[in-house]
Amino acid sequence: MALHSDFPQSPHEILDPSIRWFPADESLRDTSMDKLMPPLVPQLRKKVKEFRDSGYVGATDTSRSLLNWWFNTRHLLPQADGTMFEFQYYFAQREALETIIYLYDVVGVQDKYDLMRFDSSGAITTGMFDETWRRFVVKMATGSGKTKVLSLVLAWSFYHKLYEPDSQLSRNFLVITPNIIVLDRIYKDFQGLRIFFDDPVIPDNGIDGHDWRNDFQLTLHIQDEVRITRPTGNIFLTNIHRVYSGDDLAPSPDDEDTMEYFLGKKPTGATTDSKVDLGMIVRDIDELMVLNDEAHHIHDPRMAWFKSIEDINNRLKQKGKQISLQVDVTATPKHNNGAIFVQTVVDYPLVEAISQNVVKHPVLPDAASRVKLTEQQSAKYTEKYADYLHLGVTEWRKAYAEHARLDKKAILFIMTDDTKNCDDVAAYLESSYADLKDAVLVIHTKRNGEISEARSGKSKEELDFLRQQANDIDSLDSPYKAIISVMVLKEGWDVRNVTTIVGLRAYAAKSNILPEQTLGRGLRKMYPGGVEEYVSVVGTDAFMDFVESIQAEGVVLEHRPMGKDSQPNTPLVIEVDTENTGKDIEALDIEIPVLTPRIYREYKNLNHLTVQQMEFQTIEYLQFSEKEQREIVFKDITTGKVTHTTILDNLAAADCRSVIAYFTQTIMRELRLVSGYDILYGLVKPFVQNQLFGQTVELENANTLRNLSELAATKTVIETFKREINKLTVQDKGNAEIRDTIKLRQTRPFVAKDQGYIVSKKSVFNRIIGDGHLELLFASFLEDCTDVVSYAKNYLAVHFTLDYVKADGSISNYYPDFIVKLTNGRIVIVETKGREDLDVPLKMERLKQWCRDINQISSVEYDFVFVDQESFEHYHPTSFRQLEQSFREYK
Repeated sequence: MALHSDFPQSPHEILDPSIRWFPADESLRDTSMDKLMPPLVPQLRKKVKEFRDSGYVGATDTSRSLLNWWFNTRHLLPQADGTMFEFQYYFAQREALETIIYLYDVVGVQDKYDLMRFDSSGAITTGMFDETWRRFVVKMATGSGKTKVLSLVLAWSFYHKLYEPDSQLSRNFLVITPNIIVLDRIYKDFQGLRIFFDDPVIPDNGIDGHDWRNDFQLTLHIQDEVRITRPTGNIFLTNIHRVYSGDDLAPSPDDEDTMEYFLGKKPTGATTDSKVDLGMIVRDIDELMVLNDEAHHIHDPRMAWFKSIEDINNRLKQKGKQISLQVDVTATPKHNNGAIFVQTVVDYPLVEAISQNVVKHPVLPDAASRVKLTEQQSAKYTEKYADYLHLGVTEWRKAYAEHARLDKKAILFIMTDDTKNCDDVAAYLESSYADLKDAVLVIHTKRNGEISEARSGKSKEELDFLRQQANDIDSLDSPYKAIISVMVLKEGWDVRNVTTIVGLRAYAAKSNILPEQTLGRGLRKMYPGGVEEYVSVVGTDAFMDFVESIQAEGVVLEHRPMGKDSQPNTPLVIEVDTENTGKDIEALDIEIPVLTPRIYREYKNLNHLTVQQMEFQTIEYLQFSEKEQREIVFKDITTGKVTHTTILDNLAAADCRSVIAYFTQTIMRELRLVSGYDILYGLVKPFVQNQLFGQTVELENANTLRNLSELAATKTVIETFKREINKLTVQDKGNAEIRDTIKLRQTRPFVAKDQGYIVSKKSVFNRIIGDGHLELLFASFLEDCTDVVSYAKNYLAVHFTLDYVKADGSISNYYPDFIVKLTNGRIVIVETKGREDLDVPLKMERLKQWCRDINQISSVEYDFVFVDQESFEHYHPTSFRQLEQSFREYK
């Protein structure tokens, strides 16, 4: 059940259905895959791939505009330090939206009968669908971004209803969460509509002729604070306890605690729960979409959750309406018997998320470590499980020390079997381990794993405090380092810093808890990017057997030595080696002057752009058939991916404005221009009309639009303007001044991908990692050079970068590879290359210029050298002096 050998490591790469994971041996892929997956998923993956490859043919204009904006547009977002980073949605998130839109726009799914057309198993019956309205279930691993999917679905529905005349979707949204903890988390994202503007959810105004940002008018209503002031544009965010009291569920013989089933419920007094009849909310509205987070609660039609949604739909039906669409997102859409919800249309399993480093890797003790653990013969709970607790604390301490270097706090999470033992473990930890004194948070939960709000005996203020502390435990300001819970905080407690889980109980099938829900509390990552992270899982034999049952889902559980003398299960940490007494950090330190930028962009020069004087190769104007003219597909000029599609139902509907706008926005985005749209649009339009084809063409003509969608025409327009704008606006000051100094010993610790490294004696850093074989080879060479005092890999965390002009004329940043300090006091910047590209000579020329600039104003001499792999491995220099004499290609 291993992943396919071609399964990609990047979570952004498009996944072909033929290489997706399935629960069987690879030899059965061709014969059994469709029968072993969620029944609707195999066929839908194939259909959605065709939909994607076609450029979203069949989707409405609104849906196509949004899909292209979200997934085929480059998004550069600002960071706190003033730099930009490229944001990209995970493919799992993309596939979820593409599938929902395909089902709605292309297939026109109305009910269960339409969904059953995609059944690969042949076993689905109508009786397996409890709802009578349109409902899709999205299965995504914990930590893979389900909330972002909800935000995209919400925006799509809003704009679809606004812009498409016959849309059956909604601009009102009921967002339901299973408990207060999840609601608090969702509220942080939705407050002030933050998630829609922080992420590139809303297209720029002008894209395909719409004022997207101005039209996105929504009001957020929280819990009981519902004040409808208009019939559309509402988000009702509530937890299920405001729909019904969770304790109103009828007792069942399947409950873990069957006392209430046999003896009846105890009478209760006042509770902190309040109820809102959501049917009252929809009294004054005619459209509603339901979005469920952590939606595995609704599997049973007897549940009040399901009945509440059903009641809302019935109220809408009385007005001739119905719930427009229900979208459920969860990592575990399963019934109590383990069967998956038949409405599941998307599946991104945990095994794929772990492989792509979207979540942490679970690590278990190896056999040698587990054999040392013994359940003591004692009636006292903490004495009985002392070995397990001690191993958990030991693993947590090692992780805590490593992450503390990065200003992160590792969290220990312990699960017990009842509230008394929960309290006993807390007291034991605080009295036995000084670093846990007053640092243990106890959360008493109800039988369903949620913080008790109705019967805890705690006041509302105490419950609010518990929720706040549980949610904020990642923060360095929080005093808590460990959290202990009865059962498990099954969903919603999605803090990122859990590094160690200790389980002191077994989970029977009747508990309705799945191993992924248990591991899920520790799966979310602490650091961005593709760095491997780990969560150590320790527990009794029964608990470990329960956890290891997740291997049936394809998850490979790594087993490692654990205990005092083993290495911590943490990412690779690169830091200044201050704890190494054998190093003189001050002597090894290297100071690098930071110069003011030479290269800048003068935006006002755009006014001097003249289309008649642009140099380019004209494009032949072709004649296309009427059928070809109706489907106009634009592709990215470098990747070939579809970026913009226009389907013309009527040839008279041809409108060149959106195409000119597309060209203009693409040029501005790729050049990172922040202003000048009107000026540029006014230049692109006459260029296309009078220059591009070597003749004047009619812009409001379908054949012209079809010509413009040809890759040669798109590339000519975009590349010509980029080149000419760069020639006009990119300027070199001609001088530079020292504005700061970088000292390597002041570099903050950072994490790196698990890769090859050497332990250096001549660097301030504890490790020198290599992004390739040549870098490690070169670092080893520097270690042996007697004329080298110290050196360092120029990590991103060092922040030594040079601005330069790329081959296409745009401004970019260049990070040289190594910094070397020689015995004669000189500092040499080294660039190592295995394969050269067009920008290498330009980078070297910029580095040469930097050295000239700095040597005019610095008492220390700076120089550079270029080292190519072929020559380095051929000539084998034995000193840095020999290297400088032999490798002067770009000097």
